[in-house]
Amino acid sequence: MDIKGFTYGYDSRKGVLSRPEAKASVARLAAVGCNYAALAFTVTQERFSSSRFGFDFRFCNTDREIETAIANIKAHGMKVCLKPMINCEDGTWRAHISFPEREFPVYDAKGNVISYWNEWFSCYTAFMLHYAEIAEYTGCEMLCIGCEMIGTERREAQWRELIEKVRQVYHGLLVYNANHGKEDNVAWFDALDYIGTSAYYRIGSPQGGDTLEAMTARWEGPKKHLRELSEKFGKKIIFMEIGCRSAEKCASMPWDFVHTENARSEDEQANFYESALIAMKDEDFFEGFFWWDWPSIVPPEEKLKEDRGFMICGKKTERLLTEYYSRI
Repeated sequence: MDIKGFTYGYDSRKGVLSRPEAKASVARLAAVGCNYAALAFTVTQERFSSSRFGFDFRFCNTDREIETAIANIKAHGMKVCLKPMINCEDGTWRAHISFPEREFPVYDAKGNVISYWNEWFSCYTAFMLHYAEIAEYTGCEMLCIGCEMIGTERREAQWRELIEKVRQVYHGLLVYNANHGKEDNVAWFDALDYIGTSAYYRIGSPQGGDTLEAMTARWEGPKKHLRELSEKFGKKIIFMEIGCRSAEKCASMPWDFVHTENARSEDEQANFYESALIAMKDEDFFEGFFWWDWPSIVPPEEKLKEDRGFMICGKKTERLLTEYYSRI
């Protein structure tokens, strides 16, 4: 396991990543023993069916802020996976970005064939090339070219064209972040350096309160599938996202951020983390973790004592992971 990473920056907006408190947060992340950070940030399109999107200067992280965050991560001895992401302003999950398949062509007023897919990929390729240039210029070791974009994954030729263009600009490692259970949708993993997935597998039982041993045993199913996937493409697996909220029953739905009524449980989160570490530690097809997620600015201690979210700061899991990483 070479990658001991965390996602960082996803909760930030314009003006945050260059603040002193953000630098202090990165220092605390490094103290856990991480050797990598996936610097995640978003640009939005209006809705799932929008074919064009762009930078919103009111909210988006500026290029200077991103470069400052990269420099800060590197100054603390960690490598960087740059992870630009698309979200929908209407709240639709990016996995649903898609357009209908048409049997007959549609024409605009000038007689040109309208292709929403071509228009969207033109915008998305320009978006990715912009950040590929930053990744190259700042020496990022890895670039993630997409995250959980299930509705687009069948457009194999357009994804392969995008990857080819990105490689002309950026010469580091490339990964794509599929979603758990949907990895087989991505027929073009062979064009990348790693297979990435959001590993929010159901490791706990719906009633909650599972033991570490029970959670560890439930990793056998996902491991078998991921091993076969790795062998198929000849690429190692990275958990580009993985985590669990510090609340009861969340290990049975580790992607969940909706059920805020669930009682706080540091044990639920810690057992989920430890089960994944135990299950994956000796697997030669596995390259490592980018846990979800580390806050851009760590909240005050009194807030951490109440938090039931994905953060591990100030919780049993932070101590567990720090101790584990100190041994490997």
